[in-house]
Amino acid sequence: MGKQYKNAHPFISSYCAVFLLRRVSNQEEQDTEDFVDCGEAKNIDEINKDTRHDDILEPQNTQNSVVIQDDFLWTSPVAYVLENDLELNAKGVILKAFDQFRLKTCIDFKQRDSEDYYISVQKLNGCFSYVGRLMSGQPVSIGKYCDEISTVEHEFLHALGFYHEQNRYDRDEHVTIAYENIQEGFVDNFIKVRSEESTTMGVPYDYWSVMHYGPNAFSNGNGSTIMTKDEQYQGVIGQRRDMSPWDVLELNRRYKCSSTVAFNMYCGFSESDCQMTRCSRKGNDWKRVTYAYGGPRSDHTSLPTGSTYGDQTIGYFMHASTAKGTEGDSAWLETKRMMPTRECHVQCLQFYYYHSGNESDILNIWIREFHDERDFTGTRRLMGQITGPQTSHWQIHHVSLNAKKDFQVEFEARKGAGKSSGGFSIDDINLSEIECPHVTIQFNDFEELLSSSSYNTVLNSPRQYSRGGYSYRVSVVLFKTFAGAFVQLLSGKNDDQLEWPCPYRQVTMHLVDQTPNIKMHMTMQRSFTTDPTTINSQGFNFWDDPRKIGNPFKDENNQTVYGGPRYGPKYFARLETLKSRSFLKGGSAVFTFTFEDLNLLINKSALPCPQIAPVKIAYPPKDLDSGPCSPRIPSTTRPPQTKTTPITALPKTTDDDSIFGFSPAMVASPVLTLLLALMLLIL
Repeated sequence: MGKQYKNAHPFISSYCAVFLLRRVSNQEEQDTEDFVDCGEAKNIDEINKDTRHDDILEPQNTQNSVVIQDDFLWTSPVAYVLENDLELNAKGVILKAFDQFRLKTCIDFKQRDSEDYYISVQKLNGCFSYVGRLMSGQPVSIGKYCDEISTVEHEFLHALGFYHEQNRYDRDEHVTIAYENIQEGFVDNFIKVRSEESTTMGVPYDYWSVMHYGPNAFSNGNGSTIMTKDEQYQGVIGQRRDMSPWDVLELNRRYKCSSTVAFNMYCGFSESDCQMTRCSRKGNDWKRVTYAYGGPRSDHTSLPTGSTYGDQTIGYFMHASTAKGTEGDSAWLETKRMMPTRECHVQCLQFYYYHSGNESDILNIWIREFHDERDFTGTRRLMGQITGPQTSHWQIHHVSLNAKKDFQVEFEARKGAGKSSGGFSIDDINLSEIECPHVTIQFNDFEELLSSSSYNTVLNSPRQYSRGGYSYRVSVVLFKTFAGAFVQLLSGKNDDQLEWPCPYRQVTMHLVDQTPNIKMHMTMQRSFTTDPTTINSQGFNFWDDPRKIGNPFKDENNQTVYGGPRYGPKYFARLETLKSRSFLKGGSAVFTFTFEDLNLLINKSALPCPQIAPVKIAYPPKDLDSGPCSPRIPSTTRPPQTKTTPITALPKTTDDDSIFGFSPAMVASPVLTLLLALMLLIL
């Protein structure tokens, strides 16, 4: 049965209850199974209600607000220590929150070496922080139930200099405080901060702010304590998803950010070509269009969301037709050269594609790395490949990259052997120095699917393997007006070499905000960590060997597999949430999952850089590398059939029946290619 885990760790956050669901419409299993519901996230005032009046610590002998004085701002990277009393799940969530600051702002974080000023993140009695930089070893408490990313962001925004949004000096223009409904002794939480003591950095009042109290904060039970002047935002205030775009804007202005730590590029093609170049090898070129024969009929950027009818402006995307030409003809689209800046050489390419060509057509995703500034040819590596049936919707796709030097991304649309009336389209490209999700699931026409499916309909991903060798799958369970998200350990090929119960793996699930630019995302996120020491009332651990505690079923390959209990939040995505922001885009919803080993965090404050595993390429190209579309010096060996053209706007100018579009994160796979020798001018 493999190794049994012996070393217990007492600080796992695990507050879940088992419930039984009758599987009504699942083709693999028709029996009753155990599900483990992790419940819903708690608000900060609810977490602190029995221990604290507020989540802001008040320093002694401090007269002025820290947010208006530069002396009380932190220097990036902010030094920190994750103290050993923290729950392990909280440690993992804190590191994910740091990545959001890196992605959206110029604020970075580092493990403390010998810095005088640093943040000591501890598990104290609740969730709380000081406002601004005040002392060495300054405490931020991420206590019991505080291990949600929005809560962590909230407390770190306090430490970075933020007060609560409803305490702004101009708040009376936007909300009404019902003092008669406030609990006795809690009125101080609603005192405004004077304009002489704080600054809004010119950012408008933000109902979506992660720093805003909810409508019933500190209520005595007689009604709401905060009412929005604009009634449509009454259900918005107090959101606990993520920092809002205006939170990010205010932070960037306060710290005079001109760039972010981990964001490389976004291109939606509607405003410009984003300094991308294109060329063709015997075939059709990439074209900037507003629609394409065979589909799609519009770009991805302006598709309607759950709360809008779509952008009324005409948007552009890139399309490469495979309707003409011969097998092997290709069109190339290349980003500008970029430089990795982070210590971990991991990048995530996210884009949306539409496939309306023949199933033999191929979209290859390459990176080309350059040795130094005088290298204008570089070396290319194939990182991902898309082929197969047509799509009926824009599909999200992730490709993991591992560039260590200056690099560019190259999209190659290659004509296959079959007859085509369409081609490949791409839109809304994002590139960041953040790890890609491990599993991506897209559901098309999701609102209709949710309402028309039987209660308890289970939709499963194919089998996955974690980096450590554990076999698992993820599931989305439909409940008519809401959806749950779960992970389930499966029996697998490595079980005899693994530790059981599965120790300290953190599963993080996202309902993706599909706002085109990822810096504007407010994605919903939940995390939990496997605990090998907890025994349930039935006498077993949820994370034990599935062959020992699980039930058999036939998988997608008709093989017998054992599955343990499904574990996750039952009320992960409510219909009203799905209809807000861009959780639905063109009718599609996207769920992503990661499965990460936290064992090294037990006694440390950081994890090693993630390793990108090889991926198998189904159809590796065999032709020679003829270099990038736009070398920066003259080349003596450019093939005569290659033409290079700047991207310009062109006049307006092609079906997947599945509602379950599965797109596992693509990972690195160097492909052996022969390089044409290019002569360099040596000055």
